Amino acid sequence: MSQPLTATRPTNAATSIFPLRQPPPPLCSFLFIIVLIVATFYTLHHPDATPPLLFSHNALTLRRLFLSSASNATISSYLRALTRHPHLAGTKPSLDTLSYVTNHFQSLGLDTHLAEYEALLSYPAHISVAARFSNNTTVEFDLNDGPGDDDVVRPYHAYSPSGSAQGNVVFVNHGEERDYRALELIGVSVRDCVVLARKGEFLGRGGIVKIAEAKGALGVLIYADNDGGGFGGIERGTVMRGIGDPVSPGWPGVVGGEKLSLEDDRVARRFPKIPSLPLSLRNAEIILASLGGARAPVEWWNSGRIGSGQRVGPGQTVVNMTLQGELTMKKVRNVVATIRGSEEPDRYVILGNHRDAWTYGAVDPNSGTSALLDIGRRFSVLLKSGWRPRRTVLLCSWDAEEFGMIGSTEWVEENVLNLGASAVAYLNVDCAVQGSGFFAGATPQLDGLLLDALKLVQDPDDVALTVEETFKSQNNIIERLSRVDSDFSGFLHHAGIPSIDMYYGADYPVYHTAFDSYDWMIRNADPLFHRHVAMAGIWGLLGIILADEPVLPFNYISYAEQLQAHRDALSKLLQGKASVDPLSMAIQEFSLVAKEAQDEAKKLKEQAYNKNDVAKRRELNDRMMLGERGFLDSEGIKGKEWFKHLVYGPAAEPESKLGFFPGIADAIATNSSEGMIEHEIWRVARAIQRASRALKGGFT
Repeated sequence: MSQPLTATRPTNAATSIFPLRQPPPPLCSFLFIIVLIVATFYTLHHPDATPPLLFSHNALTLRRLFLSSASNATISSYLRALTRHPHLAGTKPSLDTLSYVTNHFQSLGLDTHLAEYEALLSYPAHISVAARFSNNTTVEFDLNDGPGDDDVVRPYHAYSPSGSAQGNVVFVNHGEERDYRALELIGVSVRDCVVLARKGEFLGRGGIVKIAEAKGALGVLIYADNDGGGFGGIERGTVMRGIGDPVSPGWPGVVGGEKLSLEDDRVARRFPKIPSLPLSLRNAEIILASLGGARAPVEWWNSGRIGSGQRVGPGQTVVNMTLQGELTMKKVRNVVATIRGSEEPDRYVILGNHRDAWTYGAVDPNSGTSALLDIGRRFSVLLKSGWRPRRTVLLCSWDAEEFGMIGSTEWVEENVLNLGASAVAYLNVDCAVQGSGFFAGATPQLDGLLLDALKLVQDPDDVALTVEETFKSQNNIIERLSRVDSDFSGFLHHAGIPSIDMYYGADYPVYHTAFDSYDWMIRNADPLFHRHVAMAGIWGLLGIILADEPVLPFNYISYAEQLQAHRDALSKLLQGKASVDPLSMAIQEFSLVAKEAQDEAKKLKEQAYNKNDVAKRRELNDRMMLGERGFLDSEGIKGKEWFKHLVYGPAAEPESKLGFFPGIADAIATNSSEGMIEHEIWRVARAIQRASRALKGGFT
């Protein structure tokens, strides 16, 4: 069994409800100071060489000090303070969380500044949904799900157009293309109707509305099967297409900068043309029970709450839905705290989380915010003990993520050149704790690093195990980051920065509802905040390792193996319809270069440290850092050109069947010609060749 670096629960800084073991003695701090004294003395007398074991011991002690300074009561206090009021981006209460985060970092002595932008945000002024049934009775549905707090925004879809829609109701299951094909087979059309859809796993609310609009629907109602944890919660969200400020597409929305008009096609195409609103499960079931018409297709049965007797309409049930929205320019403020590197201050390791929430945000996102604040506190403990990271560390609190990753996207667009030249990695945590079980997504060269970090942290639910051991027994899958649902998207998909995204718990029932509160957290997801402590430990350790290791712990052999697996899956899907030979040759070359880079890294790690190797390490690190950038293509993904990554990125077509190679996936999904599919294959092959050249270095 792997032994975590700390075998005790986190210390408790104050009296609280949390039962804890005795805190560990301050031996780690003492040892760390002794090691620093010895290291300083040795360096003064032996400037050209430092024993590798001394650095190893120093790193081990540092990591122990970081882990032993954890406090679940402290994280709980952060979360409690952050979630006292709803704090939707652009509203007055959001300024309180801005001040709280800013003051926290400043109180720790961290260099802290705001990065401000102006963005077009969307709010509801009036919403209503009423239904008339076959017996001529009518119901005005209650669209409030809050506990009476006037600051809780009413459930709505941001960027849905204002207007009313009235029509017969048709149930469309998850609203995917295949669901409409199933309806067509039983003679059901949604033209001039209001569609009712239940949110599924593969298609977001924006995609549901986009397809319904194309099918001729007048409006869309969307509900979630989970009923908001039994409270009647209603899931808010955005239906904007793409990410970032819609009136500054492709450039940063800096204060006083260029803003397009709402009539500009580049803006208008970001928004749906038909209104949509969210419904609670309870209200949706009232409508579902009233529907006549044909029976639901058999493939929909036993999925969620849909049975064999379910009718899909259109019958005599008529819905009238109204949304009056407000589009207004608002200040978006990111908080950036900087810990300047001692040896490579121009290389950056970035940890990020957004702080804005649809309501109280205890899970999404402030479980992650509280973990980030605790990492800042623990880093300050290390700094006071004499630690200085080799590379610069940025702790970033993003704004307006819920509207479409706006804060982080504008920051990436403003800093894209500097990021491309100097960003080592981006580490994202959105919802730190949703429930039990560790989950992660990453670019493949970071897989080994992630697993190594998991070995060092005690499992929050089984003190006899490490997180790595439970992860391998329960999940053991590191996902790939083609999805666009958190702030890593701009870093990876647009700027080509190696990235990790992590969270505890696969799902949770109060997502984007008024019940995502501190009380729900302590009663359901993490009563003792042990999972928060574990996530902060993993996240912070990853930052420390990436900031401090002389040779970056990247493994591009893992990337080569993953590319080969993607090629094999693509070949199987194509069934000979197009040649994948260009991919095969490009991946073969990439594999050889990855092996060379790994051998070079191993040699530099094993040999005695001396300053003559500084240039060699720097040059290798830069090549490994830039390898990911090779997968970017200036033309981007067809139909989603802002997204540049040709290996991992969002497919433009909802029917795409691959979670990688988005351009190829779209060409297959749209039944493109063999020539078009092969063109997309060649584009990916060229991207892999660019990555090989970046990793190899030099020129042809």
